[in-house]
Amino acid sequence: MFTRFEQTLAIVMITVFVSGYICVKAMNRYKQMYTSQIKDLQNDNTLLMQEIDNLLDNPTTVTVTMYRANKIECDQDPDITADGTKIHVPQSSRYRYVALSRNLLKRWGGNYDYGDYILIKGTKKRDGIYQVRDTMNSKFTNVVDILESHNVKPYKFTNVKLYKLNA
Repeated sequence: MFTRFEQTLAIVMITVFVSGYICVKAMNRYKQMYTSQIKDLQNDNTLLMQEIDNLLDNPTTVTVTMYRANKIECDQDPDITADGTKIHVPQSSRYRYVALSRNLLKRWGGNYDYGDYILIKGTKKRDGIYQVRDTMNSKFTNVVDILESHNVKPYKFTNVKLYKLNA
C-alpha cells in the first residue's frame, strides 16, 4: 500500500490539478466576457466620437476675454447677471458663466440664448464648457466674456472656436 506521505501528496496533487482546471475554465469565461465588453465599449466610444464631431460642426470664431462682477465692469447690480441669475461675487470663477456679445444672442439675431451650454476651444487654460448667463456692452462683436473672480489677472485670446452644445 501507500505510505501516509504518498497519500497526502496524491491528495494535494489532485486538489491542485482540480483547482487549476477550475481556475483556467473560469478565467477563459471571464476573458470571453471582458473581451466582448471591451468591443462593445469601443463601438460605443466610436459612436460618441462621431456624435461629438457632429455637434462640433460650424463653430463661431470669437475673441475670449474675462470680466469681473463689479460696478465698473458691469452695472449697479454686479451680483445679478442679465438673465436674472444671482451670484456670490467672491466665487465668480466657480460658476463657469459667460457673457456674449449681443450679435451672438438670439434676441439680437444670433444663435445663442441664456442658459445655453457652450464649448470654448482655443484658449490655453480656459477651454471648456460654460453657460450663457450674461450680455456684453453693445460695442463688442463676436466676443465671449468669461466671468472671473476678482483675483484673476486679465486675459485675452483671439481666434477661439465657440460651439453650441445643446441644440
